Amino acid sequence: MEHDPESEKRVAATASADLVEDGMLVGLGTGSTVAYLLPALGRRRLDISCVATSPATESLAVKEGLRVGPFDGIDRLTIAIDGADQVDPSGWLIKGGGGAHTREKIVAAAADRFVVIVSSNKLVERLAPPVPLEIMAFGLDSVLRALPGVVLRQAPRTPDGGVLADYHGDVDDPERLAALFGATAGIVGHGLFPPTMVSVVLVGRGKHAESIRPDG
Repeated sequence: MEHDPESEKRVAATASADLVEDGMLVGLGTGSTVAYLLPALGRRRLDISCVATSPATESLAVKEGLRVGPFDGIDRLTIAIDGADQVDPSGWLIKGGGGAHTREKIVAAAADRFVVIVSSNKLVERLAPPVPLEIMAFGLDSVLRALPGVVLRQAPRTPDGGVLADYHGDVDDPERLAALFGATAGIVGHGLFPPTMVSVVLVGRGKHAESIRPDG
């Protein structure tokens, strides 16, 4: 039976909106699945405050009547909800197809619960390239020389002034690769999210949402 990814995104997003309660501080991710979350949250008319990971998300959230403020003077969020490009069986994620992965990771790390919402086609047996990167413009060529396999995107700078790129090398050992990115001067952020960061993955399967808890 073939499933419609867009319908499954809506199912997962609606299920995640049901986890939000009055008084929460909510981190909002970026991307096509989060676009289904925002109207689902707006319909609930909750007394919540939100932090958005991109100008696009902020604009859509405000249109849905959500209160969105800057991520200033807030040290913890109650919950963060975001999509993913790939989810492997242990709970490793690749995120950042939309280029907001650095802010998304900051928001996810600040949340007591990080809920990932995906359609079933985002579940993979093994992660595969590309892995999105955000790189400082200063010394860009030296970073590219230090890390073969990186291709710059034809994309605008991020809101924080970073250059977007994608790593097309081997992703068989995501933990090792994440450590390599973290140790490479000039890389501001990368799109590998570890299982330890993820509270639950809500997967749209047909007309129902399935909860998967990372075992990594």
